[in-house]
Amino acid sequence: QVNFVVCQLFALLAAVWFRTYLHSSKTSPFIRHVVATLLGLYLALFCFGWYALHFVIQSGISYYIMIVIGVENMHKYCFVFALGYLTVCQITRVYIFDYGQYSADFSGPMMIITQKITSLAFEIHDGMFRKNEDLTPSQRCLAVRRMPSLLEYLSYNCNFMGILAGPLCSYKDYITFIEGRSYQLQQSEANGKEDTKYEQTDPSPNIAVAQKLLICGLSLLFHMTITKTLPVEYNIDDNFRATASWPVRFFYLYVSLMAARPKYYFAWTLADAINNAAGFGFRGYDKNGVTRWDLISNLRIRQIEFSTSFKMFLDNWNIQTALWLKRVCYERATFSPTIQTFILSAIWHGVYPGYYLTFLTGVLMTLAARAIRNNIRHYFVESPAVKLCYDIVTWMATQAAISYTVVPFVLLSVKPSFTFYSSCYFCLHIASILVLLVFPLKRTQKGSKKHESVQPVWSRKLEEETLLQKNNYSTTNNSFSQKQEITCRYQALKQ
Repeated sequence: QVNFVVCQLFALLAAVWFRTYLHSSKTSPFIRHVVATLLGLYLALFCFGWYALHFVIQSGISYYIMIVIGVENMHKYCFVFALGYLTVCQITRVYIFDYGQYSADFSGPMMIITQKITSLAFEIHDGMFRKNEDLTPSQRCLAVRRMPSLLEYLSYNCNFMGILAGPLCSYKDYITFIEGRSYQLQQSEANGKEDTKYEQTDPSPNIAVAQKLLICGLSLLFHMTITKTLPVEYNIDDNFRATASWPVRFFYLYVSLMAARPKYYFAWTLADAINNAAGFGFRGYDKNGVTRWDLISNLRIRQIEFSTSFKMFLDNWNIQTALWLKRVCYERATFSPTIQTFILSAIWHGVYPGYYLTFLTGVLMTLAARAIRNNIRHYFVESPAVKLCYDIVTWMATQAAISYTVVPFVLLSVKPSFTFYSSCYFCLHIASILVLLVFPLKRTQKGSKKHESVQPVWSRKLEEETLLQKNNYSTTNNSFSQKQEITCRYQALKQ
């Protein structure tokens, strides 16, 4: 953990240097690719030793598969290989070397690289094999129209800004950043007209980086002081279960799981700050001309802590992974997309049994929450006072459901997880099943193009924001193609 923090702080300094002395206006994309890749591999070697070779092996074999198999089927082979290689590494790390421990946890960076390998393979397949009219709006805008070089591929997978903690970004966004075209595309307003007011500026990320570092500091302080006094394991303590009342137990469940989140806030916000410090992550300007640096942000803390639905929580937690699951699984699933997506999420996270218990429980919670929202929410939104009461009740229910669901994710093993659930008499499992039996669940329509991208757990708003943020980018070298890209994304927003 110390190595990880030291490497990330070094990466932050390297990012400032990269933006200052290797700015795209001062050096070529080739040099930027080489330096970003070498620094990334050095950090991986320093942090994980020779385990870092797995990053190169996984990326290298995946690239070979892409070249040899061809664009028609390479996405399938890359998906199976990358996820299989990750799973084998996780099995050996967990069950052979170090069950339940962090040391030599090289699988963390491999999880991000697996996301990049698979998402890029699908984007190349969409751009070089599938017909344009068969793609959803988001697939059309993310499609890659040419095969990356080996250097570009390694740079995308192993650059120093994201090799240790991500977050995932699209290949087109990364190449746009390296080639220095992040700020060239003109703003596109809702009416489709172009606004050139801010076109020539090269915005500074300093304020955004400072704000995110402040959040990192507060999260780390909270984690080092409060988190250790509220262990999740205390929820299954025999004396606590025997003596504490139900309200006390559920209150402690909530605060203990809330206290477990700041370490993720720290790691993901620091990773976001590193990318911003290098000049990557610029989303554009708001209507007041204020810069936005949340293109690849992985979480929204305020929305997480005040979520009033299960969906809202997952919309704002690990955002880039949610989008990856949506794009490589949910949109392409032929049956039971929600169940398939949760299973893929469990496999990607690792091989601890607790992960599977959490995600199987999550399927029930998601479907039950969707059924309740679809069937009763409209009765409580007319009056502001009633809506406020409804929001308070749903906030409490959401926090209880989230905490109940993720306990096995923290405890990892089957026995303590079942100890916890049995002590609660599987109450929320039973309640979810009853809800699904009582309330009808609307079926998703995946047959027509109008509903191709029906949102799963993560909301349509998140995807629209992701598409909107891309309106501020160029993905080609000439102005004609830039205008085509604006039209593509504007149409996606309308749909």
